[in-house]
Amino acid sequence: MSTVPSLKIFTGNANPNLARNICAHLGMGLGTATVNCFPDGETFVQIQENIRGDDVFVIQPTSTPANDHIMELLIMIDAMRRASAKRITAVIPFFGYARQDRKDQPRVPITAKLVANLLTAAGTHRVLALDLHAQQIQGFFDIPVDHLFASTVFYNFLMKNREKYLTDATIFSPDIGGMKAASSMAELLDLPLGFIAKRRLNATTVEATSLVGEVEGRNILLVDDMTETAGTLVAAGELLKEKKAKSVRAIVSHCMLAKIGRERLAEGVIDELITTDSTSIRPSGLPITLVSIASLLGEAIKCIHKNESVTGLFKVKGY
Repeated sequence: MSTVPSLKIFTGNANPNLARNICAHLGMGLGTATVNCFPDGETFVQIQENIRGDDVFVIQPTSTPANDHIMELLIMIDAMRRASAKRITAVIPFFGYARQDRKDQPRVPITAKLVANLLTAAGTHRVLALDLHAQQIQGFFDIPVDHLFASTVFYNFLMKNREKYLTDATIFSPDIGGMKAASSMAELLDLPLGFIAKRRLNATTVEATSLVGEVEGRNILLVDDMTETAGTLVAAGELLKEKKAKSVRAIVSHCMLAKIGRERLAEGVIDELITTDSTSIRPSGLPITLVSIASLLGEAIKCIHKNESVTGLFKVKGY
């Protein structure tokens, strides 16, 4: 009788297409579960197959509506723990509440830590995440966290289309806080680096005040970890085009566009937004190009299941 636990993958309602693509990459079927709501809005979960002693992975970005998707994930994990799964890994391509990672005002919570505590209390054994907004969030968990980066996926995409994207290109960070990610991408692609200073006017409006870097006649690639209102990207794009940038594209790991974000992208200041399918985004009518992270997450799941290192996933392909 085999002692190796079976691999099972399940999904909530946040991004089932990504879960199906991960399963397709691994050549396996998606686990069967009921995840819906009672009339009063309470979440109901039932795992529809035997998972006793299995190695279970739950694919669930905690994107908009974050509270609903977090509750789905917590309740699924609790159901799996009570069904005697041997190990439960929460695969969270986008980690909601990540921007609330510190006390930056009096009497405010650190909600990212609270969510980490809730996941642990529910019965999660480990977490697989992608491009956390702040890397210190890994330390909020008292369980193992594997933190992957979309930069390898973006690198491979850009190199396959190098003539379109990398000719006379400059990597820019749309704000000083994103310099580390932009610097890493510039180093990977061997491109010049620049940055923009911004001033936030309110929750949805940003003003780009100054920039440093090669712009005139250049194809600019803005690198950021997430966008919701597109305010930072559009403000940066307007300043860059004033300085005679040839084109302005954005590379963003997580895209959760609100209505105002879709309206801003439709204005055309950003020529193209290249993003992943970490959230369930609908590009319809907008200049959005999706790059799938299904193979990256699939390979990570395979490594974790086999108790192998995920270090090899940080390497880029040779071109």
